[in-house]
Amino acid sequence: MQDALPGDSRLALDLALTVRHDGHGGVADDLTEPAGLTTWVRARAADLPVAPGYAADAIGLTAVRDLRAAVRALFAHAVRPGAPSPADADRLLPVPEALDRVNAAAARLPTVPFLHWTEGAGPGVHRRPVPDGGDLTAALAHAAIAFLAGPDRQRLRACHAPRCVRYFLKDHPRQEWCEPSCGNRARVARHHERHRRPS
Repeated sequence: MQDALPGDSRLALDLALTVRHDGHGGVADDLTEPAGLTTWVRARAADLPVAPGYAADAIGLTAVRDLRAAVRALFAHAVRPGAPSPADADRLLPVPEALDRVNAAAARLPTVPFLHWTEGAGPGVHRRPVPDGGDLTAALAHAAIAFLAGPDRQRLRACHAPRCVRYFLKDHPRQEWCEPSCGNRARVARHHERHRRPS
């Protein structure tokens, strides 16, 4: 089970996880149609700059899918020397192109400096998106940047259980899979491999 992450970081991981195993040995994509993106965004509306009743269109879907391809390429880069997710290992964008896509998308959402000062600490400045500066793809790009530049990137792993294509955050040193069910599948597959009879 995944850790709770700040909204920005969680959005980046959630976007990557819209590519998943379908339970039958294949890969499912939750963002093949505008309706899928609409459902995904509405479930995360509190963390995204979208109006109530948001409905995706084909242009928005293409933009988010293009950004997702860049995010997954950067996730694959982040888990090295480990292997990337098998869902896109053979079709990853080159890292410079992925960086360009993420940065170009992020540039469409203006930000302003935000001063915070907590008791017992000195003042600090963070950048926040301009209220109602709403561009969905830009907000997702900001989330990807926050995740990739933050400490959670060090815990990012690709799950290599049979049929799994997910990325996950490693919660403890011995964790190898995204979910217990993936660990069970991996153990069963190893058991069958060890006990196969020669033909």
